[in-house]
Amino acid sequence: MKKRVLITGAAGFLGSHLCDRFIKEGYNVIGMDNLITGDLQNIEHLFSLPSFEFYHHDVTKFVHVSGKLDYILHFASPASPIDYLKIPIQTLKVGAMGTHNLLGLAKEKGARMLIASTSEVYGDPAVHPQTEDYWGNVNPVGPRGVYDEAKRYQEAITMAYHTYHGLATRIIRIFNTYGPRMRLNDGRVLPAFIGQALRGEDLTIFGDGSQTRSFCFVDDLVEGIYRLLLSDYAGPVNIGNPSEITIAQFAEEIIALTGTNQKVIYKPLPKDDPKQRQPDITLARQLLGWEPKVSRQEGLKITYEYFKSLSHEQLFKKEHKDFEGYIK
Repeated sequence: MKKRVLITGAAGFLGSHLCDRFIKEGYNVIGMDNLITGDLQNIEHLFSLPSFEFYHHDVTKFVHVSGKLDYILHFASPASPIDYLKIPIQTLKVGAMGTHNLLGLAKEKGARMLIASTSEVYGDPAVHPQTEDYWGNVNPVGPRGVYDEAKRYQEAITMAYHTYHGLATRIIRIFNTYGPRMRLNDGRVLPAFIGQALRGEDLTIFGDGSQTRSFCFVDDLVEGIYRLLLSDYAGPVNIGNPSEITIAQFAEEIIALTGTNQKVIYKPLPKDDPKQRQPDITLARQLLGWEPKVSRQEGLKITYEYFKSLSHEQLFKKEHKDFEGYIK
């Protein structure tokens, strides 16, 4: 019989790509999403497949799936600054109550569960690059705290279920990821820059542009997730691309890619914005034989073509201006 996997956050950017991968690998996939930030258009191509079913459900409420279940991948959560600053309580609840509900389901079904943690658990890091044994520098009451602490709690309760109940669990710490199906105006720096370029607007940098990020193409990330799920390692593992770049350099790359003449303008840096972000992927290389394969130049070209294909309405849709500048 085919193995069966539940993927929460299935209609989101990462969740939809995971659905594609597991169907390609021959699994029966159950996608679950409450559609607060997800979009059914990301998975509508799967609805006709007998190996895919979709549950419109909020995982902060009791989760029931009939029949056997082999794996659970918990990717339900707001994941961009605009989202988790707009809906902070829901962000905390999906990290805490949602994770608890799904761990209970995994225990009941004897399923292995992988949670999507984040590089945000490192906060504004005092260690560079960031290794899995670094405990982070997080402001729990700052504007980003609802997301950072939700993910830190998610890791803690997952490890508690592993040690106390013997549940098979996996923890991935995801660094900046990009690719098709990102929301153009979700507040993350890559779609923000490309969206501004496509609309003929100046590119906005918050701070002096010296802060760094490391961008991983979504196909590489999904490969890392797949390998980690099937591994025997229960501790957290960084998955990301260690190729680090400043935001100012990145803006110039986007201008060159899009062939636009926009200026770069600078605004004040928001509170608690991380100054550096680069994964140490030594553990992923040793444990999983994984490292990113897609260059930033290649990945950006694919992503740019996707954004160019969006409708005029999608291109000019505005998100909440109050939350501008929180780079992720």
